[in-house]
Parts: sequence; structure tokens; C-alpha cells
Amino acid sequence: MRENDMLEKEEIFSKVLRAGRRTYFFDVRATRAEDYYITITESKKFTEEDGSFHFKKHKIYLYKEDFAAFADILGEMTDYVLSNKGEEVISERHQKDYKKEYVEHRETAPQVTGSFTDIDFDDI
Repeated sequence: MRENDMLEKEEIFSKVLRAGRRTYFFDVRATRAEDYYITITESKKFTEEDGSFHFKKHKIYLYKEDFAAFADILGEMTDYVLSNKGEEVISERHQKDYKKEYVEHRETAPQVTGSFTDIDFDDI
């Protein structure tokens, strides 16, 4: 591969967002004309029954001329979702994960031992 092609593929600036089984990569890259653009890659991990796994990736390319419109629409869409459904995640998958974490926490939490005295509040 030529040196120019290597530079084209090199990230200028990168950020990573890990979100459960999904990971988002935000990369600033350079065109051959040395202008910048952004790639957003979603990588999702899939586990097979035998324990092996693979990743599926989806990528979008975002060029400077589209930044303002993209940001406007993304902001409008996120505002709409949050104002209509709030910030709490209510998906079925989330509920299963929450219940699993709760059970695991209860199993590893210290157990209370000993006896408690029954109290009748009329006695106080």
C-alpha cells in the first residue's frame, strides 16, 4: 500500500462509546485532498451457541457539507424521543438485564443473620 493510502485510512481524532453489546466508534479521517470527514461505526457482538462470537459492523460516512443538517435532525429526533418517552430505558431486553443484575447482586450481597424483635408501635 502506498504511503498516501496509509494516511487516508489513519484516524485523526477518535472517540469510543461502549453501550452493552454495542460499541460506537467516532473517527475523524482525511480525504486524499486532506479535508476531514467523520465515520461513525456501530459494532455489535453476537455470541454463538458454542461460545464463539463475531461482530457485525455498520458504518456511515458524514461529510462537512452535511454536518449542520445532520446535527439539527439528530437533535430534533433525540429531543422528540426524550420529551415523549423520557430518559428511562424501558425495553424488554433492558428489563431482563436489570432483573439479572438484581438477582446477581442479591446472591452476592451479605446476608442478614440473627433475629429481630417484633415491635408493637402502641407500646411506644
